Order: sequence, then structure tokens, then C-alpha cells
Amino acid sequence: MNTTARGAVIHAVGAKWEVEDLALAEPGPGEVRIKVMASGLCHSDDHLVTGDIPNALPLVGGHEGAGIIDAVGPGVTRLAVGDHVATAYLPACGTCAWCAQGMQYICDTGAGMEAGFMLDGTARFSSGTSGRPIGAMQRLGTFANYLVTSQAQAVKIDDDIPFDVACLVSCGVATGWGSAVNGAGVRPRDTVMVIGVGGVGINAVQGARHAGAAHVVAVDPVAYKRERALELGAIHAYATIEDAMPFVHSVTNGQGADNAVVTVGVVDGRLIADAFSAIRKEGTVAVVSIGQNQPGIPISPLELVVYAKHLRGVLFGNCNPTRDIPALLDYYKSGRLKLDELVTRRYTLDQVNDAYSDMHAGLNLRGVLIHEH
Repeated sequence: MNTTARGAVIHAVGAKWEVEDLALAEPGPGEVRIKVMASGLCHSDDHLVTGDIPNALPLVGGHEGAGIIDAVGPGVTRLAVGDHVATAYLPACGTCAWCAQGMQYICDTGAGMEAGFMLDGTARFSSGTSGRPIGAMQRLGTFANYLVTSQAQAVKIDDDIPFDVACLVSCGVATGWGSAVNGAGVRPRDTVMVIGVGGVGINAVQGARHAGAAHVVAVDPVAYKRERALELGAIHAYATIEDAMPFVHSVTNGQGADNAVVTVGVVDGRLIADAFSAIRKEGTVAVVSIGQNQPGIPISPLELVVYAKHLRGVLFGNCNPTRDIPALLDYYKSGRLKLDELVTRRYTLDQVNDAYSDMHAGLNLRGVLIHEH
């Protein structure tokens, strides 16, 4: 038995999102159907359009979602019909070697997600006209108003949390917050540089402030984003790393920042090298941004070794979805994390291409898609 959904599909690199009627399979063993109420319009979904993240196409977009469990398949134990949930764009099986060590963000069941199919190799979405199977971004597809996914990719949340802010914690907030707290290891009194303060970086600013940083320095060429960063925890904001360095040196005895978090939309090796040069001895650069392999990262091996610097990649803020999504929402409820202030504009599904045009124009801190039912 199939139900129907309406969602935004990307068919080819460089194309526009197309809103289509979709057929949706019933949830299988260990799977749930979610009535999606809201979806974050994350830059990662735009990477499908630009080709910066290689995926098999077509795909139903969207991985930041919040909604209500509408149906459950056989063997579901974590969730029940009527539960409010946020999606987890990375699964957490709970039993692999990585999950057992508290590293759900690299769970083994995340392998092969670029195809958009479930672990059994089949799709849950299909074209409502041709019947062709269609994959889903991160095995989710929150740009559709209904989706089917594994119970390992849905986290129960409190019923009183608005869906339009809960969805943001599914990726952007957790990734940004964790990139500072977990990835860069920010500590009290640190001087932290956050390079790129869009939907992810703005939460690295919040995370660094939460961790006790004395100086959170935001770097972004867009004036609007610099202004918002100052509202959400940054002490100073500059257009470039070069512009920021006189202040950083003035508060670190010329040593450089303790940490740098790279959260630009698309990164290249030169920018990573600039961030690496901006940190002190034993400092850490945490790279969150997606980029290409060429032309490489032009850092000096001598500088890496003699100054004992750290360069690391960070995935989902090195967070554990089952623990950290509820924890971040608890911070929100207690006033320690700002979520309402992140949402610049809400869009309908039919406005999805307008939303990404606004993102590229630097008009949004975060856009949110509100589904109709």
C-alpha cells in the first residue's frame, strides 16, 4: 500500500527544484512515516544543485525536519504514533563500534547514503506519474510533506517545541554548536575565530560563547551576517581574516587565535590554510565546510609540526543525535540557545527556489519551509 506526498525534487546538477506529486511506500521493518511540518533550507541541499556534494540524482531534497510520527512499521521500539520528532540526518544504530564509543556521527549505517535509498537498497519515494524510484537526501527527504525513514533517523522531542525551530537542530544548529564545543574544543577564556557566519557558523558563535570563550570573532564578507553574529554572541566581526588579525593579535600577545572554525558555504584549501596561519601554537582549526580536493591545502608541514597545530574535520558537530538534539532543545527552552532569532523568513514548498536565491543573495540567516497538509 502506498500513500502520497508532495515534495521538491532535484533531477540534475545545475537544475531547479521541481515540486512534484510523489508516491510513498508504507514503512517497513524498523521504519516510521513522518508527517513533516517544517524543514530547514540548509546549504547542504543546495550542494546537490551545485554538484559540490556528489549524489545519485534524482533526489527528494531536505534533511532538516520536524514533524509527527504518522505510522510505524514492524519492530519499531523507539517511537510511537503521535510522537513529535526531529530528523537526524545521520543514523544512530546504537550497536556498531562507533556508536558504542559515543561517536554516533560516524555510525556505520551511514555508508552509502549518497544514493538516497534505504539500507535494503530500495527507495521509499517514487514518481507519482512514472513510478520511477526516487532517492531521498540523507534517506530523509524533508522537502516532502510526508516521508518514510528508519527509526534510527528520528529523535523524539517535547511536544511544546515549535516545529519551525525544532527542524533547525536536525543539522545546522547541532553542526555549528558542536563544531565549536566538540570539534574545536573551545574552553573558557579562549579567543575563537568563526569564519563564515551563515546558518551553521552563527551557531558556532553561540556554541563558542556557551563554552566560555572570552573573544568570539566572526568573519564574513556579508554585512548583514556580521550584524547578526554580533547579536548572537560575537564580540567583534570583520569581513576577512586579514581584517580580524590585528584585534586577535592584540588580545593574544601576538600568538593568534586559540581556535578557528571554518563554516563557509563552500571552502577551498587556501582558506583553510589562512585559518591555519591564524591560530597559535597548539591551536585547532575545525573544518566543517564542504569543498573540492583541488588544489589541496597549502600548509607548511614545518608549521604543523614545530607549532604542534591541529587541523581536523568535523561532521555534524561531532554530536550524538539521540543525546544532543534533545539537549540543545532543552537549552532553547531554558533561554541558553537562541533559535527563534535564527529564522529570517518562512517559505511554502512552491517557494523553494526563491528561498535558495535569497540564501545566495545573503538575505537569510536561516530560511524555513513550512509544509501544508
